[in-house]
Amino acid sequence: MIKGIPYETAWQNYQDHSSDQWRSDDRSKDSLLQQFHPDYQSETITTLQVGANQGDACQRQLAQLLQSNALIDEVDLAGASIVDTDVLIIGGGGAGCAAALVAAEHDARVILTTKLRLGDCNTVMAEGGLQASVGVDDTPQQHFEDTLRAGYFKADRKLVAQMVMDGPDVVRWLIQLGMQFDQESEDPFASLSLKRAGGTSAPRILSYHDYTGLEMMRVLREAVTYRTGIDVWRGKPVIELLSNEFGHCAGAAVYDLSLRKLVLIRAHAVILATGGIGRMHLNAFPTSNHFGATGDGLILAYRLGAKLREIDSFQYHPTGVAHPRHLAGSLVSEAARSAGATLLNGLGERFVDELQPRDVVAASIIRECAEGRGVNWDGQVGVWLDTPRLEQQKPGTLQRFGSLRHLAHKCGHNPAEKPFLVYPTLHYQNGGVVIDRNGGTTVPGLFCAGEVTGGIHGRNRLMG
Repeated sequence: MIKGIPYETAWQNYQDHSSDQWRSDDRSKDSLLQQFHPDYQSETITTLQVGANQGDACQRQLAQLLQSNALIDEVDLAGASIVDTDVLIIGGGGAGCAAALVAAEHDARVILTTKLRLGDCNTVMAEGGLQASVGVDDTPQQHFEDTLRAGYFKADRKLVAQMVMDGPDVVRWLIQLGMQFDQESEDPFASLSLKRAGGTSAPRILSYHDYTGLEMMRVLREAVTYRTGIDVWRGKPVIELLSNEFGHCAGAAVYDLSLRKLVLIRAHAVILATGGIGRMHLNAFPTSNHFGATGDGLILAYRLGAKLREIDSFQYHPTGVAHPRHLAGSLVSEAARSAGATLLNGLGERFVDELQPRDVVAASIIRECAEGRGVNWDGQVGVWLDTPRLEQQKPGTLQRFGSLRHLAHKCGHNPAEKPFLVYPTLHYQNGGVVIDRNGGTTVPGLFCAGEVTGGIHGRNRLMG
C-alpha cells in the first residue's frame, strides 16, 4: 500500500505551518544512509563473476550487462570497410566535444562518433552549475577537501587534485570559447556570480541561470562543428572495441544505422566519453538522464579488460519531479535550494538541511515518504519543495530560473504560488572506468573522460 498524507490534508498543512518548524531525527548520517539510500539495499547488489572486477560488488542490472555476450563475432567483421584516424572519440556530449577540441588543437586527425546527434547528452540536462575555486574566499585546497569529504574519502586523491587545480583554467577556456556565466551585475566587467551548494565550504558554483549545461553544450558543439580536423559521425554507435596482438586498444567496430553495416575504425588512441547509465532506470527509479545514457562505455571497456571501480554506487538527485507522473525524473535544479528553497513533509515540517550532500538529502526524503510523512498526490508520493516562500522572502528570485519556470508550466502550476512535489531521481554514476591523471585506463591505448570515468567522486558526488 502506498503510504503518505493525502494531498488535500498535506496542502492544508503546508498553508498552516511555517517552514521554520523542524522535525528532529536522532539517527546518525550512517544509519540514515544504510536504512534508506538505494545503494545500501542488499537486494540491489550482486557480485561480478568474470572479468577484471571478478569478486567485486556491482549493481545488479549493471552486472548483467557487464557479463553479457558480445553482439558481434569475428565473422561479422569480414568485408567491413576500414577507416584510419589518429584519435577516435566515442560520445558526443560535453566530455567528448572537449576531448575532440583539445586533440584537434594538437593537430591530430579526429573522428567523433555518437549513436545519437552531436549534443544529445547529459551535459545539456545539467542545470545548477559547475564548481571551480575562482572566488577570493576559496582555494583549490578547500575544493579538494570538500570533494574528498563528500565522497567519504573513497576518491583517488591524485585525480581530485588534478580536477581542482585544472578547474579555473577550464572555466577560462570555456569563456574564451564564448560560454556565458552569471555575473554580479549587468556590467560586462562585473565579477562572476558564485553560489553555495550542498557540501561546499565556500561559494563555488558558477552558473548561467538554471541551464548551465545547455549553455556549455552550445559553445562546445559550435566549436566542434566549425573546427577543421574533426570528423563527426552521427547515428553510428560503437558495438565493440578492437585490440591488437599486444592487447592494446586499436579502434572500434561501429554500426552505421542509416546504411545498416559495420565500419571498422583503426586509431592510435580511443577515448570513451559515453556518459552514464541512468536510462537503465536502476532500482526502478525515474531518471534525469537523456535517452542515450545506457552504460555503453562501461560495457565496452570491461569487455576489453579495463578495470572499473565503485560500480555499486550511484547518485540520486534529491529533487526530481514526483507529480505529474509523466514528468517523473525531471529535475528541479539545486539552484533553487542554493537560493533558499526548503523541503517540507506532508505535515508542513522541515526535516533536513537542504544543503547537506545529495545522498543525505535524498535519503532523508525517502525516509519521510517510507515512514508515512510524504505527500500522496494521485498515488505519487514525495515532499514539497517550497518555491512560494522562497519568492516571498526573496522577490524576483524565480525569474532567474527559466528552466524551473518552464518545468512548473509543464506541471500546470505557478511556482510562486504552489510548491513542487519532489522525490529522488537517478542522476549520476559515481564510479566508472579506472583512470590515471591523463585519462589512461588499465588497457593501453584506451582513455576515458567524463561520467564514464571512476575515481573522481568516490561514493558520492558534489553538484557541478
